[in-house]
Amino acid sequence: MAQATITLMLFAAVVNFAADLSKLPEHRPAHRAGLMKLRDEGKLALSGPFGDLKGGLMVFSAESADEVDAILKADIYTAHGIFESWTIKPWNIVVSNLDTLKAGIPA
Repeated sequence: MAQATITLMLFAAVVNFAADLSKLPEHRPAHRAGLMKLRDEGKLALSGPFGDLKGGLMVFSAESADEVDAILKADIYTAHGIFESWTIKPWNIVVSNLDTLKAGIPA
């Protein structure tokens, strides 16, 4: 019997934050712990807020946009009203510079 091949794709999720971010500091440690777990599982490539704190960008490796949607729905920020909405799009890397990306990662 032939084994089914699972094809993973990259998906970019642009997340919009709620206007009231008063709960953000309280839930940030659990949110980031969840992100680290996703990273370690190979599901999250990168994540971070925009400079204006009105939202953020997350890039996932997943089978489908529905899988990414389920991940975002399960995030503690969604449960506490910090993630207000999001858009998920398939994403293709055309050009990259990992050295530049690494330079933007805090030590």
